[in-house]
Amino acid sequence: MQEYIIINEKDNVAVALADLKAGTVIKAKDKEVIVKEDIMRGHKVTLCDIPAGANVIKYGDPIGHTTEDVAAGCHVHTQNIKTNLGELLEYEYHPVGTVTLPQAETKYFEGFRRTNGKVGVRNEIWIIPTVGCVNNIATAMAEAAKKKLTGSVEDVIAFPHPYGCSQMGDDQENTRTILADLINHPNAGGVLVLGLGCENSNIPVLMDYIGEYDENRVKFLVCQEVEDEMEAADKLMDELIAYASQFKREKTPASELVIGMKCGGSDGLSGITANPTVGAFSDLLIAQGGTTILTEVPEMFGAETLLMDRCATPELFDKTVALINDFKEYFKRHNQTIYENPSPGNKKGGISTLEDKSLGCTQKSGTANVSDVLPYGKPVTTKGLNLLSAPGNDLVAATALAASGAQIVLFTTGRGTPFASPVPTVKISTNSPLANKKNNWIDFNCGVLVEDATMDVLSAELFDYVLAVASGKKVKAEEAGFHDMAIFKQGVTL
Repeated sequence: MQEYIIINEKDNVAVALADLKAGTVIKAKDKEVIVKEDIMRGHKVTLCDIPAGANVIKYGDPIGHTTEDVAAGCHVHTQNIKTNLGELLEYEYHPVGTVTLPQAETKYFEGFRRTNGKVGVRNEIWIIPTVGCVNNIATAMAEAAKKKLTGSVEDVIAFPHPYGCSQMGDDQENTRTILADLINHPNAGGVLVLGLGCENSNIPVLMDYIGEYDENRVKFLVCQEVEDEMEAADKLMDELIAYASQFKREKTPASELVIGMKCGGSDGLSGITANPTVGAFSDLLIAQGGTTILTEVPEMFGAETLLMDRCATPELFDKTVALINDFKEYFKRHNQTIYENPSPGNKKGGISTLEDKSLGCTQKSGTANVSDVLPYGKPVTTKGLNLLSAPGNDLVAATALAASGAQIVLFTTGRGTPFASPVPTVKISTNSPLANKKNNWIDFNCGVLVEDATMDVLSAELFDYVLAVASGKKVKAEEAGFHDMAIFKQGVTL
């Protein structure tokens, strides 16, 4: 196994792939550097003397500047590095041109083709509460209906949330939009929309957001309008299960896949192992005619120009500029510092600044051109790589990916997490110790990339794994019965 890696020939730091002891010799270009202090896995060690105020270079780009002189062979981290990021920026479009991805033999999965032409990778019954007041009822209904499962119907899932009333402005719009998106999601063979009756986002209001729907697939129940809501739900669930059980898996080209990409609990290996592997996967899927969605906008800060230059048109460049600056304005409206993003777990894992985190995070986008930029809650309509407006919070961002149409979310992590989302959420570890320790959480290990695996082989294995999940293989969170959702809250609660 490698002990360290120099990611780019321009870098003036190496990243420890294992705990390095003082005295370890690092070979950098035409010289040797002796490590002067113990360096934890994922952390950075300087390859030359870096004077105070000079840039620290990783991934071939600055990730911040030193706040003091740092000698060669020393640890460079939060104690002696500071971000270069500031407030709103002016951007110029420097297009890289059309990226041509290598074509390959068409891949297939076994999916559920819906009557509207969309394809799901699960055939579940979803119970969507319009308001948090009926969360417990929704959960009880789901548990009761699980006993009725038959045919191809795989599960009954309730998605409780605390919203739908006492909200104003964008928050109320976000709730209605996300709920409607989930009601229309193809992973659900049938949906029960459960209302209370007096909430702001009541069923008649929500109907305008849902749009056209199949009356056999979507049923509505207002608890205040019936004597016994459990008895009423029992009959509706019979109808929904009978309808959904008619769907069977069928051979479907990979071009029908929409895959969300997200990272959380990142460490110093995220941008070296798991995120680049997901990026290579994204290129493979797009070459098949499929779709990927990249989100968590605050974790693009510092690497946004790389995405902007990959925009297919000037109009998409302008949309990406707005995507970035609108989120910065959101931070400013709430009197928050734009660049204070890395979490305690990120820092412990070796990430020093937001640029450090962002340059690693955006590795998930691969090399394809950006084909569209989506507002929060907007369903994807364009094949290829899409950018989606959503925050970095794991549950909120993963739910946003599902709401925009992702049938599966790929979630890379260096720290580990048990959370799920409304769709199968594949946990991808950045390092092997995590995969070995938390085998009950981790579905796919990219730590082998710094051991004995190659990117071509590992990304192909990930592609095959995703096809298996799309064909019915359960991920660890599904096996545990975990299903989460969270809606982006930005404003006042009444």
